[in-house]
Amino acid sequence: MTYIENIFLCMVSPLLVAALCMGRRQLRFFLFCIAGMGVCLLSAYINTFLAAVCQADALAATAEIAPVVEEMMKLLPLVFYLLVFEPEGEKIKAAAITVALAFATFENVCYLIQNGADRFSFIFFRGFGTGAMHVLCGLIVGGGLTYTWQRTWLKIAGTCGLLGAAITLHAIYNLLIAYGGAAQYIAYALPTLLVAAGKLSTFRLSRKQ
Repeated sequence: MTYIENIFLCMVSPLLVAALCMGRRQLRFFLFCIAGMGVCLLSAYINTFLAAVCQADALAATAEIAPVVEEMMKLLPLVFYLLVFEPEGEKIKAAAITVALAFATFENVCYLIQNGADRFSFIFFRGFGTGAMHVLCGLIVGGGLTYTWQRTWLKIAGTCGLLGAAITLHAIYNLLIAYGGAAQYIAYALPTLLVAAGKLSTFRLSRKQ
């Protein structure tokens, strides 16, 4: 049995100490890291509860329940941040990426503790793949929110559309992972390649300008 709440406490404790030492300028980064790990912890409880209530098998829980729950939970800190602090565009994107990164980190640590870290090649691909997938979803949501929340009429519809896109990408990734074999490694590689391609395109556009 994996006591993920104990893992959460061990990972959050140094972040809290660092937040106190780094001052107010860096406080937002550490708070979003803690929020990302916190919603990952809550997602695990909700996923387990819904899978038990719906009597879902492993495939249904992975491809149908987990993507919806996890992407909705990752959105909650961002919506709170937007409603309370009304940040600028770049701060929204940075917050979304930080939450996604912390979520992926906590998820990977729990996976390692539960399944072991003896297979280096598999862990290497999973670490990059899962991290890139969550970051890519964060980029989709965060980048989209910087645009939609500048227009009152587009806030609700735009947020729902971005959430749907992130859930779809997450579900496709989980479905390929659950299928196994070559599809599993395609799933690990695809988000990483998409993030790299997006970064390269942004770099080329900035050079042209």
